[in-house]
Amino acid sequence: MNIKRHIESIIDYGLKQTKVLLVTGLRQSGKTFIMQNHYKKYEYVTFDDNNELITADKDPQLFFKDRTYPLIIDEAQYSQNIFRTVKLIVDKSKKRGQLILTGSQSFDLMEKVNESLAGRISIIEMSNLSLREIAKVQFSQCFVPSKKYIKSREKELVDYKDLWGKIHRGQFPELTSDKKRNWEWFYRDYINTYLEKDIRKIINIKNEISFKKFLVCIAARTGNEIVYDEIASEVGKDAKTIKEWISIVAQTGLIKMVHTYKNSVLKRMIKNPKLYFMDTGLVCYLVGWKTKEQAKNGAMAGSLFETFVFSEIAKSYLNAGKALDNIYYYRDKDKKEIDFIIEENGILYPIEIKMSATIDIHWDKYNNYLSKVKNKKVEKITVICQVDKKYVHENMMVLPVSYI
Repeated sequence: MNIKRHIESIIDYGLKQTKVLLVTGLRQSGKTFIMQNHYKKYEYVTFDDNNELITADKDPQLFFKDRTYPLIIDEAQYSQNIFRTVKLIVDKSKKRGQLILTGSQSFDLMEKVNESLAGRISIIEMSNLSLREIAKVQFSQCFVPSKKYIKSREKELVDYKDLWGKIHRGQFPELTSDKKRNWEWFYRDYINTYLEKDIRKIINIKNEISFKKFLVCIAARTGNEIVYDEIASEVGKDAKTIKEWISIVAQTGLIKMVHTYKNSVLKRMIKNPKLYFMDTGLVCYLVGWKTKEQAKNGAMAGSLFETFVFSEIAKSYLNAGKALDNIYYYRDKDKKEIDFIIEENGILYPIEIKMSATIDIHWDKYNNYLSKVKNKKVEKITVICQVDKKYVHENMMVLPVSYI
């Protein structure tokens, strides 16, 4: 299945803006496929080929001397020595879009880039597949529940059938395109590869079992506030180590952190961020849910559904080449909470995620939580849930998942 990726237009635009473009993101998200199929005019080299990697690290200048441009270097994170040579090469030319680097997002890769190519490189983060892409929806605007967005989105709505099947299977391209691919084997191999290639070189994991236990522990907390001491106690490590591990896992793109909305008049806010996995299939694998029925009916179903909705919202931003800096959550010490707040052009859009397929008239109670915020317009609450169609009430708007 050849699925058109929304990020392709952003990559095209980036090549017109910068000399070096780095496409990074989740392992197995489809970076190599795009490079080999969308940019056939580029010479392609991958450092998965050990001979190419050895040549590049032994004599980087000779490696580049034998190349033609424009050039793609896939899995660039494996090289230790090419980045300074890349700097010298691009400084000699004014041409843009001559070099694309790709690599699984990692602390190691970003450190090399920041040391050698600061000011010379643009970075695009690629996620796994979105529901829009799977359903071949061309609409690619960032999700924000404004009247303008809703009007545009309604021109291309698709009913996402078997939603919990999609939540359970996950959105990695290989699982989506090959229905015969064994789900459990895929994620087992994914975790082993992740530990081997992305983690072991960064962290000295003396006890690999502890780190796997840590991954299971945070998967069971997806959609929830991070309490470091609680996780540390369960894993058998100190809170400092847990904080470091979460930071590194976030750096690899496996999870995203959503921070509390801060404002000078909101004095009683909880400070800890919430944690979300970017792939719900991986969550299901880690916590041991082998069927979509277990996922849908389990104790974590609400958090899993919220994680799925967040990941789809996040993908809409990443696929537009934008960061997630304007997405927050609200929770104060009185336990009043709003799942998400999206800030756009001075307007706050409070959003609640509910697993329900029926409307609750009390959902509009969240509207009062942000009433103290000054110099910001606060829109009525948007509730995203499993209803069949949009409902607009005086104090809230209820949207099906298809509006994301």
